Amino acid sequence: MTVQPMTRRPVTGSDVLKGLKKLGVQKGMTLLVHSSMRSFGSFVPGGASAILAALTEAIGPEGTLVTPTQSHDLTDPSTWMNPPLDEAWWELVRQEIPAYDPVWTLTGGMGVIVETFRGLPGTLRSGHPHVSFAARGPAAACLLEGHELDFGLGEPSPLAKLYEAEAYVLLLGCGHDSNTSLHLAEYRTSYRGREKIKHQAPMMVNGEKAWVTFQDFNIFSDDFDKLGLDFERDCPACFTRVNIGDASCFLARQRDLVDYAERWLATNR
Repeated sequence: MTVQPMTRRPVTGSDVLKGLKKLGVQKGMTLLVHSSMRSFGSFVPGGASAILAALTEAIGPEGTLVTPTQSHDLTDPSTWMNPPLDEAWWELVRQEIPAYDPVWTLTGGMGVIVETFRGLPGTLRSGHPHVSFAARGPAAACLLEGHELDFGLGEPSPLAKLYEAEAYVLLLGCGHDSNTSLHLAEYRTSYRGREKIKHQAPMMVNGEKAWVTFQDFNIFSDDFDKLGLDFERDCPACFTRVNIGDASCFLARQRDLVDYAERWLATNR
């Protein structure tokens, strides 16, 4: 069988860097990045490493790069729904699933760019077993420290610290349904149907694995795409959009997004 050559121009790291500068990414920024590698629509020489190199160059050594590094697989098997696990194996899984470890635990559903970033030497990661963040740069340790288990995307989280640090949100080829910062607005808003729930995760406690219970709200992102579209309609001066290859990329100050989302959720949920 004859294999057809790739004829479409690759999207290079230089292209990504030019696109980031056109978006408004600047030296010294604290940047919370969500990404989709496949969205670029063409071969990227160097893959995720090339994207991360462009991001790092765009913000410079004085900037800090942050990504969500969620690991929702570390949940009690009785709660698994997609697909559910036969009850006969629940206790086996509880016994054998490894405890959360910021270095060893893989991300889930975050994509190859985030997983590559997480594994780079010198990248720090917060201690939450479900909704951790990873960061590199001068502000990394300050942003990640003290990430409490209860209400893990609320006030005692890196998201709230990013808000105070005047951070920016960058969506590289993904939609607002991936925009983790909008969850911070959920915690700051009393909307219809909000309830406290409990989660469990395996963690190391006094040198031994234990299933730890913590509180959260029943947060969800089903309406985040609509929220984001309304933000772009109502606040056109607060964001920029640029295509890099086929990837539609978005940049906005996190504070503007969260403040708008608080008002939107109070009205629309």
